[in-house]
Amino acid sequence: MSAHCQLTGSRPGFGNKISHSHRRTSRRFAPNVQRKRYWLPSERRYVRLTLAAKAIKTVDAIGIEAAVARIRARGGKV
Repeated sequence: MSAHCQLTGSRPGFGNKISHSHRRTSRRFAPNVQRKRYWLPSERRYVRLTLAAKAIKTVDAIGIEAAVARIRARGGKV
């Protein structure tokens, strides 16, 4: 599963680990991505979305219909 959010579009960031001796090695900052299943009443079916934790709170606030509309407006597949 790729670590990106379908709603917000957040993807992993990249940077460096810096040890106590100040040596740098590359690392990855992955978003907190979860797979959630929602009932979509307009299509009378369940949709499974890959969402970051922040996006799950956004879906709770705006509703699943508006969230799916935003995902489709971004060119995402639901």
